[in-house]
Amino acid sequence: MRPLVATIDLTAIRDNYALAKRCAPGRQAFAVVKANAYGHGVREVVTALHDEADGFAVASLEEAAAVRALHAEARILLLEGCFEAAEYPLAAQMKLDVVVQGEQQAQQLVSAALAQPLNVWLKFDSGMHRLGFEAPALRDWHARLAGAQQVAELNLISHFACADEQGHSLTEAQLEGFLDLLDLDFDQRTLANSAAILMIPAAHMDWVRPGIMLYGASPFADRSAADLGLKPVMRLNAALIAIRDVAAGESVGYGATWVAERDARIGTVSCGYADGYPRHAPSGTPVVINGQRVPLVGRVSMDMLAVDLTNLPDARVGDAVELWGEQLPVDEVAQAAGTIGYELLTQVTARVPRRYYNG
Repeated sequence: MRPLVATIDLTAIRDNYALAKRCAPGRQAFAVVKANAYGHGVREVVTALHDEADGFAVASLEEAAAVRALHAEARILLLEGCFEAAEYPLAAQMKLDVVVQGEQQAQQLVSAALAQPLNVWLKFDSGMHRLGFEAPALRDWHARLAGAQQVAELNLISHFACADEQGHSLTEAQLEGFLDLLDLDFDQRTLANSAAILMIPAAHMDWVRPGIMLYGASPFADRSAADLGLKPVMRLNAALIAIRDVAAGESVGYGATWVAERDARIGTVSCGYADGYPRHAPSGTPVVINGQRVPLVGRVSMDMLAVDLTNLPDARVGDAVELWGEQLPVDEVAQAAGTIGYELLTQVTARVPRRYYNG
């Protein structure tokens, strides 16, 4: 068996969800499990949170169906709403909470024949400029939906653009715009993502929406997950499958982009971009072998990458390699690769086995 596995600590996910709840006392929390629970496995994550989570949030009807099959009673929030009119009856059948983020969705909702009314979340574009109504249109649709037969609860939702950048002026403007709508009679309100849960108590409202923090990564570039009290969830582990000596002046990998400045000892690791490791990770990106950090060298290949073992003379073929996890935070690898932890976690591909345990 190829030595590569993503090991996932389900207790850590429960602990991180509990931290979100402690940060927002008295509020309910949708655990965001879209994109296969950020690459961790939606079946296992929903099962782990079955008795803890107040609800779950997903991006599509297909994702909602997968969660509903695992939890018959939980509130499930469809974050982008229904993509076509025919989805509304299905959403009602599955008892979903549905975001309505634009004119077309709103028109389709009021035209739908539903077996039972839906909990509707009107999306306010508070400054992200991605989805949602501007304030005047939202007020108009609030009035039109308040008594509609298709609507059970009428709720308000928005999303921060820069909550991960502390002190950003847009965050305050978005919060003020959201608060300006609270004269309207909404049943429930939600605004806070992971960053706002951790740092902006004024944004907590009735529901919060922990996403990346559930999976043990930080939403902030300048604050580590450990500093925030989050526990790492996924360990991506491979192994050394070959070791060779490379003379000074010799190159390693495709394109000969890395050239040894001294005689070097190079290890080959059983992970590549087809497994989800970032191809654009530069030489110098750390991995951990025998408790010591060593640098990646050369280009990441489809199935392998190379590391410089010159300063780790005791390394042997078969030694374990941590690509990220408890010894090496995923956010640090992401920063080295010029991306974010979200991308690395969600891009771990299906050919990487997931193994689950309760830490």
